[in-house]
Amino acid sequence: MATTIAGPIGSQDKDWTSAETAAGRDVGLSLRRGVRGRCPRCGRGRLFCAFLKVGDHCSVCGLDFTGHRADDLPAYLVIVIIGHVLIPVILWIEEDYAPSLAFQLAVYLPITILASLALLQPVKGAVVALQWSLKMHGFGEHPPVNPGA
Repeated sequence: MATTIAGPIGSQDKDWTSAETAAGRDVGLSLRRGVRGRCPRCGRGRLFCAFLKVGDHCSVCGLDFTGHRADDLPAYLVIVIIGHVLIPVILWIEEDYAPSLAFQLAVYLPITILASLALLQPVKGAVVALQWSLKMHGFGEHPPVNPGA
């Protein structure tokens, strides 16, 4: 059974449901929240304190984010996504129109950079949320108290 907690007065959501229930953690709900840059458990607190820096904890529910291990996976996933979307379009344009090298550099390069930057934070949020929902690394039932000692 999901826990429902009333939010602050005037919030867009009249109430919100925790992604953590007695049966387990809801993967889909936590992924959607992670993509939006929100806490995977409550959906209210901010996941990031800077562009790609995950905060230490959720300001609303207090979930500790320090156990996440996103590492390079978000960058690899962005490369795969952008590559699968842009390469067929670029090859189609190249085959049918044979644009100049100047056109290719002036158009393809900025589109690739902007699309990559636009996807990096949502993908990293999804990776952190997936780790939380699957109880990976420091997001388990009983996270380590002091792993460095």
